[in-house]
Amino acid sequence: MAAAGKWKMYETAKAGISNGTIDLDTNAFRINLYLSTSNANTLTKGTIATMADITNEVATNYGYTQGAKTVTFNVTESGGTITIDETTNPVWTANGGSITARFAVIYKYVDGTASNNTPFAVCLLDTAPADVTATTLNTLTITMNVSGIFTITGGTVD
Repeated sequence: MAAAGKWKMYETAKAGISNGTIDLDTNAFRINLYLSTSNANTLTKGTIATMADITNEVATNYGYTQGAKTVTFNVTESGGTITIDETTNPVWTANGGSITARFAVIYKYVDGTASNNTPFAVCLLDTAPADVTATTLNTLTITMNVSGIFTITGGTVD
């Protein structure tokens, strides 16, 4: 089980939310795992604009399939605070070998072409920081914060 660190939003995602190209209620989102050698933790728009810009995804093997895990957001508002949460904790079960990762990336999914998909947020999977590993027949579960992945405060929703 991975005690996910804080999720950090990519600059591209902030721009997408503000200009309406990312809609948390209606767009499809997925989550990928990345190795410690990845640049996934780089948030700047000029460096990472699409999923094609992020290096070193965990290879499809041992129970992990690249680009296959769906994320479903639950967006709520209470007292002027908008909370964005994931409805279930993503889980991969290792089979025939280990799944090892350092980062998780949530992204807006358009299609199977990485350059068409927009990075949304990244988190370090272990606050140590260290790789997390699920050995054969064990699971790698990303436990989302019970208070939500993100909160936006300072206004109300009509």
